[in-house]
Amino acid sequence: MSTNRRTFLRRGAVGLGAIALASLERASGVQGVAGAGLPGRTHHAAKAKRVIYLFQSGAPSQFETLDPKPGLVHRFGEELPDSIRQGQRLTTMTSGQTGFPIAPSKFGAAPAPSTGALMGDLMPHTRAIADRLCIVRSMVTEAINHDPAITFAQTGSQLAGRPSMGAWLSYGLGSMNRDLPTFVVMVSSSAAKQPLYERLWGSGFLPTVHQGVKLRSGADPVLYLGDAPGISRGRRRGMLDDLSKLNGLRRDADPETATRIEQYELAYRMQAAVPDLTDTSSESAATLERYGPDVNIPGSFARNCLLARRMVERDVRFVQLYHMGWDHHGNLPNEIQTCAKDTDQASAALIRDLEERGLLEDTIVIWGGEFGRTVYSQGELTKENYGRDHHPRCFSIWVAGGGFRPGTVWGETDDFSYNVVRDPVHTHDLHATLLHQLGFDHERLTYRSQGRDFRLTDVHGEVVKGLLA
Repeated sequence: MSTNRRTFLRRGAVGLGAIALASLERASGVQGVAGAGLPGRTHHAAKAKRVIYLFQSGAPSQFETLDPKPGLVHRFGEELPDSIRQGQRLTTMTSGQTGFPIAPSKFGAAPAPSTGALMGDLMPHTRAIADRLCIVRSMVTEAINHDPAITFAQTGSQLAGRPSMGAWLSYGLGSMNRDLPTFVVMVSSSAAKQPLYERLWGSGFLPTVHQGVKLRSGADPVLYLGDAPGISRGRRRGMLDDLSKLNGLRRDADPETATRIEQYELAYRMQAAVPDLTDTSSESAATLERYGPDVNIPGSFARNCLLARRMVERDVRFVQLYHMGWDHHGNLPNEIQTCAKDTDQASAALIRDLEERGLLEDTIVIWGGEFGRTVYSQGELTKENYGRDHHPRCFSIWVAGGGFRPGTVWGETDDFSYNVVRDPVHTHDLHATLLHQLGFDHERLTYRSQGRDFRLTDVHGEVVKGLLA
């Protein structure tokens, strides 16, 4: 039987270690996979063991959400001072404008009753739980366009092909549930303006067992999971046993073969687990009402938030929710209301629900997009309508649970939310801090590929201790 060079070297270099690891995993009752990392081998005691990432694709405007600037009302239509812009780069969508008129938010803002943090009126439910949130107003990223910025937020690199955050955690921590994937993805939309690619939840150069599994809306949540007509459960079990024996005859020990075997077995177990997961008939009327009127609509953000809670109850390690529609270059006042309506109540309900069930303490929940928006209007500015361009220099997110400091507002931007003036948090810093809470030194969670060690934080990043309780 032929063997490629990479497989031969991998087998020769780490074959005995892989065999030893598989033996240890079998002894401890863990289903091992060749090349699957060292599940649970953290560097220090972890504060959290799960993550729910509510990614708001398209980049929410901080002015209308988490970093309102009410003082701008009196500067409507004025030119953004050169001393503020400082010659910073612009996208091609606004670089040709003859002016950069300041566009104050059309919507009001008010202090959160629990913390006094100023938050936009479009997010009343989120404002009501501000005492559970760690709001970061000083996020900084590197990319100025959507695809590299989203890729950077999800993988730590602007270049496609790196492992996603969920894949890194699957590699580092392993699975806590034999019947469901370690890393699950769900997608919803207010307006599908920016496409999402499956590589955003891919495994990159990590073994493919670590890639995310997309859960679809509708009657068939996972493609090809069900048996073909006429195939009984027992017959399916027999087919898998025979296939496993055939694969066991291979002598090249290709990790991808082991991955495929495990995926077959996981799919078999998921045939019973997924229907139970997606059947919400046991949820109380009060719980359903808390998530909002869209909770029973398949594929809605509210429905996905409820399913995310059900997943972490079942110890799914990483749940990634993408909500599309936040790219508001024009007609922002109308379109952002739709996005806020679709996401605000359900996001807050998820936090309350996790807290009441004792899950928030060791579950990290993140809400935010890939960058911020400009204070100046893209295109025509009127009292009733305006748009905002991309802005990587500062944007806002919130994090809750998992040992993050609740009731905190971290960082500060200038009066135009154009520059960070206090406590910047780079995307790599956020990743380093998340990994710290999950038990990892971000510089030591690495994987060797193409001759060098890679990590989620690439070549820099610091744990932001001020975000932690």
